Amino acid sequence: MPPRDYETAPVAESLALGDVIKGLAGDLDDMRQQKISPQEGIARAAVAKQLFNGVRLYLQAMQMLERGAKPTNPKQIGEQL
Repeated sequence: MPPRDYETAPVAESLALGDVIKGLAGDLDDMRQQKISPQEGIARAAVAKQLFNGVRLYLQAMQMLERGAKPTNPKQIGEQL
């Protein structure tokens, strides 16, 4: 099976990681301008950390599945359905 093409199907887009990063940057700005408390900023960063941990697990699982995948014949799949 060919490796995943991350240029035409980037994982970051499907998981909306750009929005998370922009949100973290916004939180940092808000904390610097005292719009949110340091505790709230830390809490938001902790949530983002858990999200990125989930992304890491997702990517590891995808890599494991892709390594173990065997090529299939689309005609055989249609016959089995």
